[in-house]
Amino acid sequence: MTSTSASSGTKTQTQTAATSAKKKIAVLGCGKMGTILLQGFLQHGLIAKGEAVATVQHEEHRRELSRELGGVTVTTDNRAAVHGAPTVLLGVKPQALPALLEEITPELAPDTLIISIAASTTTGFIQEKIGKDAHVVRAMPNTPAMVGAAMTALCAGRSVRKEHLETVKKLFESVGRAVIVDEKHMDAITALSGSGPAFAFVILESMAEAGVSVGLPRELATTLAAQTLFGASKLALETGHHPALLKDAVTTPAGCTIEGLIELEKGGLRVTLMNAIIKTTIRARELMNS
Repeated sequence: MTSTSASSGTKTQTQTAATSAKKKIAVLGCGKMGTILLQGFLQHGLIAKGEAVATVQHEEHRRELSRELGGVTVTTDNRAAVHGAPTVLLGVKPQALPALLEEITPELAPDTLIISIAASTTTGFIQEKIGKDAHVVRAMPNTPAMVGAAMTALCAGRSVRKEHLETVKKLFESVGRAVIVDEKHMDAITALSGSGPAFAFVILESMAEAGVSVGLPRELATTLAAQTLFGASKLALETGHHPALLKDAVTTPAGCTIEGLIELEKGGLRVTLMNAIIKTTIRARELMNS
């Protein structure tokens, strides 16, 4: 495509975004997580394709995402995207957020509901940058949103009303579970459930590799490990029992499981995992101040 046609395509998309009478949500910085969330909203009928607009930074990505989301307006113009949108989801990285807020503020209506998934960025920071009494909700989803199994924590800014939280909670429940928390817990939640899938994948990989080392085919070992972790998590969620009780239910006197548990304790798995989450929480707090 020539630069002229690319420019023309961008202009058309921008005009569509700016004039859409049915617009309900604008997803700014529609990267991997933004796309996952938007697809969840669409699949659960919370919004229609004609009611959404998404933005990306580059024209090539715009064309790709437009094909992927077929029917959703995709543009590179953030200001046009938020114009007239009652709900705006901020999907950019924390470092890019200040510039984005400065860019879109002139187009935001006073009663716009703003949802931010930027790690380590407080609702107060966003409200201060916008300079309006905006309704800001901070969200921390995680990557299992890809399969409808996300864990999302939500916290409210100072002017957020009950109906705003209910709206946002319903959106994020379309990709998994959602809980409302006090903002003081968000850095710890970023470490525990935001980064947590990476820690879980290390455990899953280690269990599968051990299975291979004792003779199991790799694909079978991975399936066994993944389903075991999934089943254990489901059991904990649905019974509400303390993990120690569930562990004891598997552990018989002088049996196989206790031998394995002794090795885990020798290796310091418990303390290592705890320290990983503590260190990640500290880093999340540092990001806000960097």
